[in-house]
Amino acid sequence: MIKNNKTQQNLSAEKFADTQTLHRGLSARHIQLISIGGAIGTGLFMGSGKTIAVSGTSIIITYAIVGFFVYMVMRAMGELLLTKLNYRSFADFVSDYLGTKASFFLGWTYWMSWVVSCIADVVVCGGYIQYWFPGVSLWVPAFITLGLLGTCNLLSVRLFGEAEFWFAMIKVIAILALIIIGVGMVMVGWQSPDGMIASVNNLTDPSVFLPNGIFGFFAGFQIAIFSFTGVELVGTMTAETKDPEKILPKAINNIPIRIIIFYIFSMLSIIAVTSWGRISAEVSPFVTLFALAGLPAAAAVVNFVVLTSAMSSANSGLYACTRMLYGLSTEKNAHRKFKILSRNTAIPVHSLMFSCFCMVIGTSLLFIIPNVMQLFTIVSTVASIMVIYSWCVILIAYLVYRKNCPDVHKRSIFKMPLGMLMTWITLTFFIFTIVVMVFDPDTLVALCVTPLWFILLSILWRVKKRNEVQEEQRYQISKESFRS
Repeated sequence: MIKNNKTQQNLSAEKFADTQTLHRGLSARHIQLISIGGAIGTGLFMGSGKTIAVSGTSIIITYAIVGFFVYMVMRAMGELLLTKLNYRSFADFVSDYLGTKASFFLGWTYWMSWVVSCIADVVVCGGYIQYWFPGVSLWVPAFITLGLLGTCNLLSVRLFGEAEFWFAMIKVIAILALIIIGVGMVMVGWQSPDGMIASVNNLTDPSVFLPNGIFGFFAGFQIAIFSFTGVELVGTMTAETKDPEKILPKAINNIPIRIIIFYIFSMLSIIAVTSWGRISAEVSPFVTLFALAGLPAAAAVVNFVVLTSAMSSANSGLYACTRMLYGLSTEKNAHRKFKILSRNTAIPVHSLMFSCFCMVIGTSLLFIIPNVMQLFTIVSTVASIMVIYSWCVILIAYLVYRKNCPDVHKRSIFKMPLGMLMTWITLTFFIFTIVVMVFDPDTLVALCVTPLWFILLSILWRVKKRNEVQEEQRYQISKESFRS
């Protein structure tokens, strides 16, 4: 009797999941700030120091180039998403144009990229908390942060939107403050106690444009790509966005100005004030600039800002993981329980809990690798490779869409600039960034390890197809038995 009751409850839950849908609880205010927050990640606050160290002042060109091609990906994604408003995420249109196998690989790879990114973010959170509590082990604040964000995502999508709204607001204010302070220090000719003068000359000095040669310039691409990870997050929110035909194009079209303000202007301010030679690859350059400004509580303030930035990135990543796993389940590319939604808030609760569980396991690497920067570098590189794969699949889906659906493209209200030509150029650029990773020892390790993930996916795909064949055979046998 107990077993029968339990079975009946499971069937009821699955039936309820099939009739319930995600709530459109995210307003324009939420989407705009979430898309801004997605464009300002841990890679900017933590990774920009290393990027400046290897690229010199050419980092400005690095962010401009990578940002341009990321924007092209977003335009292709935006056009595809708006062809059908019932698309829950970009995995849906990939399934339509490239088939279920491509959607399976994309969905799970994008899910894993965010799991890995979230691990990096909560690990960094642990390091920031140690600023105030140096005696605390790294894993304690990391696990607490993960628990808080999991609870926030569990309650309601609107609560997630509010939390991300304020996280993003803090980041925006901090970067604008940095730019204003940097410009002010340059205008007054501020001089440090050891004689360093804030000047535009620090930007125009030809010796620091390519201090490590052309390969140093190319090496900065990987960290820049990781910094932009999250801008595509708006593509996982379509099902929960009010009036997506108006909100989505606006959010995507604002990406270039955000890249100019938050990345290029902030890098110009940092280098002009501190000079290239004084920027450490191990310390956030944002901390360095505010400290040089002589603000009494500069270190504590900036530490709080970068902490909220890491929490924001992890919060967005957990949301993306949950919705992508939900989408995989609805397409029968993941276990059917992952599409079950909570009764009151319509949250994919099983998808959320499983994603959190995987992040807990990954965060446990702190027991093996207790160094924050070392672990952050490893996981951020793996995440970058997986994100590049996801972006390339979106572009390939766009090419197939243009070939197979010319009439739909003509009716599109949000066409990608230069369409097919720009898609091929963008694909070529991302393939080039993968090739460049071969020449850097740090990125080469991740490049060698990442294929293991795709081997695992290939095995899981074969198991899935075999189970489907067996299920179909059982159905046919039961059908024939019923007839007889």
